[in-house]
Amino acid sequence: MQTLRTPDDRFAGLPDFDFAPHYVEVDDGAGGRLRVHHLDEGPPGGEVVLLMHGEPSWCFLYRHMIPVLVAAGLRCVAPDLVGFGRSDKPAERSDYTYARHVEWMRAALLDRLDLRDVTLVGQDWGGLVGLRVAAENPDRFARIVVANTGLPTGDRAPTDAFLAWQRFSQEADDFPVGGIVNGGCTTDLAPEVIAAYDAPFPDDSYKAGARTFPTLVPTSPDDPAADANRAAWAILERWDKPLLTAFSDQDPITRGGARPFEKLVPGAQGRPHATIAGAGHFLQEDRGPELANVIVALVEATPPG
Repeated sequence: MQTLRTPDDRFAGLPDFDFAPHYVEVDDGAGGRLRVHHLDEGPPGGEVVLLMHGEPSWCFLYRHMIPVLVAAGLRCVAPDLVGFGRSDKPAERSDYTYARHVEWMRAALLDRLDLRDVTLVGQDWGGLVGLRVAAENPDRFARIVVANTGLPTGDRAPTDAFLAWQRFSQEADDFPVGGIVNGGCTTDLAPEVIAAYDAPFPDDSYKAGARTFPTLVPTSPDDPAADANRAAWAILERWDKPLLTAFSDQDPITRGGARPFEKLVPGAQGRPHATIAGAGHFLQEDRGPELANVIVALVEATPPG
């Protein structure tokens, strides 16, 4: 598997992002190795909050939430999915599959970092990948926060907004990552913030993962990932550990996506599910500290054991 690695100087001087990089290596599934980047902030002995980003962002998305979580005594681990941020980027679109993303993150987070009693926070693809890792390794997870994401099986038709996004990702000559993130926010991002989202991608050759992700979302019952997602739902429908939804009120992509979790997951019953007002798809940008406080409140209200 041919991979690309973004030069370090692309990440110099990013706004509000004075965090040290950390790396682990995992098998790429094709006889090679991949370097996976993550942030690791806060007390080493603190309860672990796993912050998983989506498409086409990277862990920079969590820069305004990490200080709030660390101040509450929590350890924040924020990985970059393979193909994003400072993680290695397989060069061919065919290198990316849903199953591989799940395995790459499982290996990085559970085998290499040995994370335990984790509070998962998943947004967008961070939820599609993170929920699979949690459902398939439930003994490692203590809580789940579902934010503007889902676990689609292809048994229900996707929204028109998602189908439009999927077409754009495949047909557009230019794929302006920073502009895409900006378009998914209710606030106008500063030019230097937009540039920070572009930083992992020096040119279009680095964007194979970003271009491919929208096509990997199961949109039909016979999708290659549909059965595995159905199996994950079967586990979540027996999940009695805390699960909280925190969806924004201005995201056309995931509107209504909280309801299946609130209805079907035992651990979601009676929880103070949050609606983050004034936020778009990337609620971490629009209302990051507010979302962080929702996470802190959940952890404090549900102590281990």
